[in-house]
Amino acid sequence: MSLVFFVVGTGQLIVGAELLVRGASRLARGVGISPLVVGLTVVAYGTSAPELAVSVRSALAGQADLALGNVVGSNIFNVLAVLGLSGIAGGGIDVAPAVLSFDLPVALAVAVACLPIAFSGHRIARWEGLLFLAYYVAYTTYVVLAASAHDALPAFGATMAWFVLPLTVLTVLIVAWRERGGRGA
Repeated sequence: MSLVFFVVGTGQLIVGAELLVRGASRLARGVGISPLVVGLTVVAYGTSAPELAVSVRSALAGQADLALGNVVGSNIFNVLAVLGLSGIAGGGIDVAPAVLSFDLPVALAVAVACLPIAFSGHRIARWEGLLFLAYYVAYTTYVVLAASAHDALPAFGATMAWFVLPLTVLTVLIVAWRERGGRGA
């Protein structure tokens, strides 16, 4: 019976992936924005919703290791296996200049910012989780404003550059300092 569920589930996954790609492409054309933006927002959310459900359910059940392992493992799998296999299957993947100039640096900065938070007491506190969520909302807002060339983009970008980013650096430094001080160093 498990084999039947596996085969049926795999078939549904393939059909769902095809529908997601078609729908995302139509959405991008219909709204008149780049497929990259749709991938960074709608598709990213759609493909991450199951892992969100697993991680939240795991955290609520007191299985923090499972929640964290799911997120870290999924990110490693997405970057290495999914991107690698997509490159192989597609005969290569062109990387958009916007990804190189904004999205990849943001992803790298977020990964670096997570380090002191994850090591501070070996716990991601609720306020830190709220901070991560707020940053995701800010990132998504920026991507959508930039894609639509919205009038609010300059003010939003300036707020991020002159208020949010320095506050983030300060927060990371304080958390790292507290962790170091907590060890008696």
